[in-house]
Amino acid sequence: MSEYAAIEKEAEIFTGICSRNDAIDPALFDRYGVKRGLRDKDGNGVVAGITNISRIDAFEMRDGVKTPCEGKLWYRGYNVYDLIRGLRGKRYGFEEIAYLLLLGDLPTRDQLNTFTDCLTKCRDLPSNFVRDVIMKAPSKDLMNSLTRSVLTLASYDDSVGDNSLQTQMEQCIKLISVFPMLAVYGYHAYNYYLNDGSMYIHRPQPELSTAENLLQMLRPDQQYTPLEAHVLDIALLLHMEHGGGNNSTFTTRVVTSSGADTYSVMAAALSSLKGPKHGGANIKVMEMMEDIRAHVKDPADEDEIRAYLGKIVDKEAFDCKGLIYGMGHAVYSLSDPRAVVFKSFVQQLAMAKGRKEDFDFYNSIERLAPQVIAEKRHIYKGVSTNVDFYSGFVYNMLGIPVELYTPIFAIARVVGWSAHRMEELVNVDKIIRPAYQSIMEPREYKPIEERS
Repeated sequence: MSEYAAIEKEAEIFTGICSRNDAIDPALFDRYGVKRGLRDKDGNGVVAGITNISRIDAFEMRDGVKTPCEGKLWYRGYNVYDLIRGLRGKRYGFEEIAYLLLLGDLPTRDQLNTFTDCLTKCRDLPSNFVRDVIMKAPSKDLMNSLTRSVLTLASYDDSVGDNSLQTQMEQCIKLISVFPMLAVYGYHAYNYYLNDGSMYIHRPQPELSTAENLLQMLRPDQQYTPLEAHVLDIALLLHMEHGGGNNSTFTTRVVTSSGADTYSVMAAALSSLKGPKHGGANIKVMEMMEDIRAHVKDPADEDEIRAYLGKIVDKEAFDCKGLIYGMGHAVYSLSDPRAVVFKSFVQQLAMAKGRKEDFDFYNSIERLAPQVIAEKRHIYKGVSTNVDFYSGFVYNMLGIPVELYTPIFAIARVVGWSAHRMEELVNVDKIIRPAYQSIMEPREYKPIEERS
């Protein structure tokens, strides 16, 4: 029984009152020229700042006309395609691209070694932290566990109130280093105490990359293949940063602008990321794919797949919200470059894991879904596969528990958050305070005896 069951009846009444008094006529947004969600009807975001960290290209001007184009993602001026090609499949990229995003330049070999050594030195937790914090009150909601751990780490930092840029940099590097430990250990605590599983607390190995350490800390036998680690490394690289305008990164800058400490800022970003409309989207993709499999008798029958996708869009199937998860993006139109570059790595892993039929099924959905959406919806821009469509499939092939899907997103995105926090601190000394249009009417006060 929920601990709130005692007020269930009252809460139902309160909710009805709140819903009635808080309802706002959607037409008022047009009347007052308010961009709901800070985006206009064409999907353009309100410009809230300037950044030199990353950029998304989804449109280009042709003869003075804004025209959809193949998506591009830039990190510090470098096309993400070029960054991944530069790794040539032989080097792990997380540390190198983290240096780029956080410090602004691609590192020399010596600079990369120094930065990697710095991350390695920071891969430790305070004495008994795992026992006293992570194993205490474990939760299936690992994002909440991760957030609690981050906030608690502030209690162990004597410099938490030091606002110098050097201290902020040190704290960001520390959190980038320990996020994998906090997430994986949080899962093992949950799996042991609440899921009747086994407990494994493997320490990170100094000679291993972030992706390798993630896999060896998670798996009971600590074993992984180079392909597994490289595909996970690419996944982390592609999730590190995304243009600055996403919900959790904006949260990072808003909370940073208030003067809050690094731990509070990252906890706020984590809370923003955990929602199913942001970091939890790949879980919805996995749930949807399972539902499609359950209702499509022949996964090779495209007509049957198309018909069921139509039911999903018509709000007659799956969660009845009319969404084909993993399709479309707030910014991209013709393609999500993260999905494009990731697909080849997904295919390699699927072939190695004997999951070719599963990959083919995903491929069919990827091809048919935009057609179905275009037939049934009026859309102002193209609909294409986004990176969430494949990331959950990859994590599944890697044997990563679904509870860790969003925390893995956070393990990557904390790099982008850190970069934006530093950029905000270096350039701006003004709190971000947006305006809201009030539609409130004056009311006459009545004594409590006269209220009905």
